Amino acid sequence: MALFKRGAPASVRSRLGRGERVLAHAPVAAGAGGDRTLTATTEALYLPDGHRVPWSDIDQARWSTDTLTFVEEGAGSHSIPLCSPESPDGAVDYRRLAETVSERVTSTILVNRFVPYPEEDSGSGFRLVARRSPGGTDVHWRAHLGEGTDAADPHLTDAVSRALASLREQMGV
Repeated sequence: MALFKRGAPASVRSRLGRGERVLAHAPVAAGAGGDRTLTATTEALYLPDGHRVPWSDIDQARWSTDTLTFVEEGAGSHSIPLCSPESPDGAVDYRRLAETVSERVTSTILVNRFVPYPEEDSGSGFRLVARRSPGGTDVHWRAHLGEGTDAADPHLTDAVSRALASLREQMGV
């Protein structure tokens, strides 16, 4: 089983910022486009098409036997087809890359709190998340509405604002 057949592509290495290092990389299926390599650095995930996704912008990453799927804040869902045992690259061990993605995304999360809405015992609600980019100092808060939470609810904005103020005071962030 191949772990890595070649180094990180020159197209990625040439775009790295000062102090940014490659942590893991692996080939992906031919349908992924670009240089066919998924590369994780200290700062971001570089997709085969050359798109750079900062760790603090990745939400809900999921690995399956044939696909990495994740949501990029403000850009939507990405699905990266992975090599299968039948592909020309053969079976690829994605464990190191998956562990790196998980660790880097998790390391950007300072606070992740579910707030039930509209009632305290509701199963629906919203999630407040505070994140900081690797090496950064700025904290960015985001509210993620859960299933069944109506974005058009006139009381929702006030509830999010109150919950955010309370959480910021409790956490000191």
